[in-house]
Amino acid sequence: MMVIIQYANLALRFILELAALAAFGYWGFAMGGGAILKWGLGIGAPLLGAVFWGTFEAPRAAVKLAAPLHLVLELVFFGLAVASLYKSGQPGLARAFGLIFVINEILLLLWRQ
Repeated sequence: MMVIIQYANLALRFILELAALAAFGYWGFAMGGGAILKWGLGIGAPLLGAVFWGTFEAPRAAVKLAAPLHLVLELVFFGLAVASLYKSGQPGLARAFGLIFVINEILLLLWRQ
């Protein structure tokens, strides 16, 4: 039973990663001034986030980081997602996302996933 819960926690992390990219896109479309800026930020912000994640944070990342730096960059990435939601007028969603991330991160660290 515990193995199923641990796999569910890993699946939740993947969902959080996708939700962070969606938050970046939502922020971009919500904050852009004109149509070109909205589309540029709405597509560019999640694209930049995906490149960052794939380069430094993904399980098969191109650049392997030491554990403390890896954790700091994870906190920055997900913190920016929370800030993006908050700045685009979704404070409740930002709090919920942040809380779910913190619980997920604690479980990942406890279970050494």
